[in-house]
Formats: sequence, structure tokens, C-alpha cells
Amino acid sequence: MPYQQENAMLRRELELFMGERQLLLRVTGAAAALIASLDSRQLPAGALESADLVATALNALTDETLQDALTAVHAHTESKALDEA
Repeated sequence: MPYQQENAMLRRELELFMGERQLLLRVTGAAAALIASLDSRQLPAGALESADLVATALNALTDETLQDALTAVHAHTESKALDEA
């Protein structure tokens, strides 16, 4: 009986973590798409510094994680477009 409760609790925690991961992947993918579309020559100094921080963090990701993030954004925007149609 205690194992069932513990398993149920762990399952809920895992589901929360996976949901959080999906959200973080969407944020990361959106940030990557935004940074890729920027022209750094046209950014104010403060924005350039922030963009550089984001770009540095994105470059630290593994290729697999970055691809997962871009895929998550693409899937989310496709789903949203279908909902609006």
C-alpha cells in the first residue's frame, strides 16, 4: 500500500516535470527563433547585451536540446494555427 502511494506521488511529480520541460522547451525555442531573426546592428546597447546573454545560453545547449526546443515551438505554432482555422 505505501508503495502504491509513493508510486502515485512520483508519477505526479514526473508529469509535472515533463510539463515544465515542455514549457521551457517552447520558451527556449521561441528565444532561439527571436535571436536568429534579430539584426544586431539595429539593436540599442541594452538590448544587444541581453540578446548576447540569450545567445550565449542558447549556444551552451546540446544540439539535441536545441532541436527539441525548436520542434516544440514549431509544433505549438502549428497547433495554434489549426485551432484558429
